[in-house]
Amino acid sequence: MKPQQDPYAALSTRLAGTRFSQIRYREQTESTNRDASALLGEPGSAGLTIVAGFQHAGAGRKGRAWLAPAGSALLFTTVLPEPLPTAALWLVPFWSACLVHGALADAGIPTRAQWPNDLLLGGRKLAGMLAVSRVSGERAYVGCGIGINLVRYPEAEQSVEPPPAFCDDLRPVKAVDLLGAILERADATFGEFARPTELVQRWERDAGLPGMRYRLLPEGEREPFEARALGLETGGALRVERSDGSILSVGLGDVRALR
Repeated sequence: MKPQQDPYAALSTRLAGTRFSQIRYREQTESTNRDASALLGEPGSAGLTIVAGFQHAGAGRKGRAWLAPAGSALLFTTVLPEPLPTAALWLVPFWSACLVHGALADAGIPTRAQWPNDLLLGGRKLAGMLAVSRVSGERAYVGCGIGINLVRYPEAEQSVEPPPAFCDDLRPVKAVDLLGAILERADATFGEFARPTELVQRWERDAGLPGMRYRLLPEGEREPFEARALGLETGGALRVERSDGSILSVGLGDVRALR
């Protein structure tokens, strides 16, 4: 069988001189996050992006499956070019969401960030982010895992509930062009980890905060509650106002945001 040509080879040349010019394509793998996890902190891995045409074991938060038939999604993990202070790890999914939000906007796909790690198109999930890390004292080596639905497939409406959104619901987007735009933004905004207030404010704008309505399901409970999101707090908790006027902070492990 003839080996498949690397569709991302030219992109490495386009990104030469940036922190993110290393791109490794795999026609299929278990998970780009697993692949990247094994390389975190290893020589030569800084700034590496692993892209997969298909993942056998893609996963979202708390082990939820990420299902994407071959060719239907852009699936990749980017290793950050430098370790982060461990205290800054919570910023990674919000930074990642801002990258993808901006790149999609430039491609004519208007999304809204949803806490803690999704992008929505018309109220449906279009993209998700899941970071992996290896902590060594006060430093953390990090990989940003990102999945973006590109091309709708026949089983999409039955695969998850509620059904997902796809870029081609609005217009076609090429995976290689979208990845290039995301990595260029990553290079331009990497310094925001040293300016967390600026990063948080950017994510809040992308998420329509304050004021966006959320349905939040506490872990271990069966009934969600309605709340108005007020803002993002240090550490990644979401500050919300319930219908009775009470204000509380919900953490990443406390609730699930429903659509």
